[in-house]
Amino acid sequence: MTTKPDRNLALELVRATEAAAIAAGRWMGRNNKEAGDQAAVDAMRQLLDTVDMDGVVVIGEGEKDEAPMLFNGEEVGSGNGPQTDIAVDPIDGTRLLAQGRPGSLAVLAMAPRGTMFNPGPMVYMNKWIVGADAKGAVDIDAPIKDNLARIAKAKGKAVNDLTVMMLDRDRHAGMAQDVRDAGARLRLIMDGDVAGGLLAAMPDKAVDVLIGIGGTPEGVTTACAIRALDGEMLGRLWARNDEETVAANEQGYDLDEVLTTERLVSSQDTFFVCTGVTTGDLVPGVNYTGSGVTTDSLCMRGKSGTVRYIRAIHTVEKLRELGAEGA
Repeated sequence: MTTKPDRNLALELVRATEAAAIAAGRWMGRNNKEAGDQAAVDAMRQLLDTVDMDGVVVIGEGEKDEAPMLFNGEEVGSGNGPQTDIAVDPIDGTRLLAQGRPGSLAVLAMAPRGTMFNPGPMVYMNKWIVGADAKGAVDIDAPIKDNLARIAKAKGKAVNDLTVMMLDRDRHAGMAQDVRDAGARLRLIMDGDVAGGLLAAMPDKAVDVLIGIGGTPEGVTTACAIRALDGEMLGRLWARNDEETVAANEQGYDLDEVLTTERLVSSQDTFFVCTGVTTGDLVPGVNYTGSGVTTDSLCMRGKSGTVRYIRAIHTVEKLRELGAEGA
């Protein structure tokens, strides 16, 4: 019988994202995506094993033959405690980190065993994400103009006061023009749609909605945070080519299904944590000082709807404990 989490594991998981951010942050602007990501993976894995849980990575760094650690299906944690599904994104925004740009994060999410959607071969999905004040306003099959009008009405503002966030991709050219034609403000981001989704769902941030085609693994991870924020996420799997369509059909995926927040993670008892690597709109990045390092993190729990901001000051001794002293 599956044991459901009964404590706020986010407050334990944050040590793993802190370690990943500290290790990866020293690769900022050094134009080496792989090294920065590997530093984060190594540090995150070490700290995850200190958490009392029986975890299985559902959303990971790839299959076992492509990733040395934190691969799909890997067991993490002490082996004791609640049985959980784990989603890891040691660096959301590896290119942002490598190029020294804002907004890269170290990310972890968790839910009870068997409750996270497994995207299988489907790398991308079309997403709409809004906060609690616009919950129920989006129809994924409706024109963008109509959805933006409904979101604006729910928020009590004009469409031309809305801020829409979207990944800057060629595939979004038509969507971007639809947003402009509707009269809304458009903010294009280079990478990092986990952060973008949180910005759209959090009431104190200056983003009203995130739309567009982004990563399916990132969508599942974000859904764990949306549970805590009482926002709404709607998605649909998006095949890049005929091969992905065939693979999806063979494995039983319905490409027409609307993926709700509840479909992406069926339990309310979710945990989401992220730590800033490079400073962005969501949280500040890692700051190295003469005596240690400062990190800023977000910790969320779906069951209680609690969102915590945590600023941690790590001394040199603490860094040694985290195994994150340097690159």
